[in-house]
Amino acid sequence: MKLPNYERCEVPEAKITKYLLNLGSINGKSKAQFFLAFGFTIDKWEIMAQAFKQHAADHEVTAVVPRQSFGTNYVIEGALLTPDGRNPLVRVIWTINVGGDIPRLTSAYPLKEA
Repeated sequence: MKLPNYERCEVPEAKITKYLLNLGSINGKSKAQFFLAFGFTIDKWEIMAQAFKQHAADHEVTAVVPRQSFGTNYVIEGALLTPDGRNPLVRVIWTINVGGDIPRLTSAYPLKEA
């Protein structure tokens, strides 16, 4: 199955600039090291946002995780298109809040190559 309403998914700027590409973030530092190594940059954060949207369009949902009183998480795994063209395998988590229908980027991280 595809991510519901993937064509309308949202990627907040702060999720990328203050977390996924921020080397100063306690929780995001290792993710930032990973994504920066593939050519993503904070000053062109929109390129990463578009890559995540394309990832949702290209790949199937691998897990659906209901979150009590919060919403539902959708897990998508597959190759992420990157500026340097190496396209690593990543897991991306999208959340649709209770009462909503728009997926919002929650997190992303590398998958180990098989």
